[in-house]
Amino acid sequence: MILSLVEHAGGSPEEPSLEALTLARELSTAADATLAAVAFGTESAALGDKLGDYGVETVHRVADERLDTYAPEARAESVAQLLNATDPEAVVAPGTDRGQEVLAHVGARCDLPMAANCLDVEVGEVYELSRQRWGGSLVEHARLDSDPKLLTAAAHEFSPETATAAAETAVKSFEPSLEESAFRVRVDRVEESNETGVSLGEARVVVGGGRGVGGPEDYDKLETLADSLSGTVGASRAAVNEGWRPHDDQIGQTGAKISPDLYVACGISGAVQHMVGCKGADNILAINTDPEAAIMQKADYAVVGDLHEVVPELNDALGDGD
Repeated sequence: MILSLVEHAGGSPEEPSLEALTLARELSTAADATLAAVAFGTESAALGDKLGDYGVETVHRVADERLDTYAPEARAESVAQLLNATDPEAVVAPGTDRGQEVLAHVGARCDLPMAANCLDVEVGEVYELSRQRWGGSLVEHARLDSDPKLLTAAAHEFSPETATAAAETAVKSFEPSLEESAFRVRVDRVEESNETGVSLGEARVVVGGGRGVGGPEDYDKLETLADSLSGTVGASRAAVNEGWRPHDDQIGQTGAKISPDLYVACGISGAVQHMVGCKGADNILAINTDPEAAIMQKADYAVVGDLHEVVPELNDALGDGD
């Protein structure tokens, strides 16, 4: 059995978990093993039909109401006890902050190694794999030899794909024995952001601005372009450090990882840390006065020019198209 951790919102699986499930299904096919999932919280009962489309045959539902909120140690202890009960060949988690944290705790509890941010996995007695290191700036080839094998799927590297044939999914309740001490670290409240519109992680078009934008007032033209393309605005770390944009808008190693259909980078040099955040984009259009800027070398399309002239022209052209 290959076991995949599923994060969900109100009983709907989140996209990074579907990415991880796609990898887990590939492993289950290669290993000729069944595919199962584990989910937490009282609303996880609704996942059965939705995960069946991805080939999941069994959902192990940890329905302790204390797990309705995020508690990493308690989730890890639940998974560790589930491993003892089901003996899977491998455990796959999404490459999110929570997925990485929970599986790292599982590894510590079970004295097992964990391979994070995997890009490709070859199944065998020992797994041969490649994975991102140093924020995605290099790829490591490694061997994972443990029982079971713990690994996470690199974010935005696996497109969620449904199975050729949907599975009839059984939902089974699993009741771990959890001490109150397992909940010493937990989320006790969630505060919604005041920002409106499409989030960076979900946007199909992102218009990013860097130090070359010049100041907070000059983001208006980027906002107009993003609105015309039904997208949202992001920023480089330099722009955020200047106080021009909130941290929620930051794209990069210490900000958001994006995977839009189109990323329009305006006045951004293309430092390694920024490229880590936007390398999941299908297409990158860079606008920069410096033809030798790093991002110009990595972009699919490049415009050598002043963004203060180019972006208004784009806005006028898109306006005429309406």
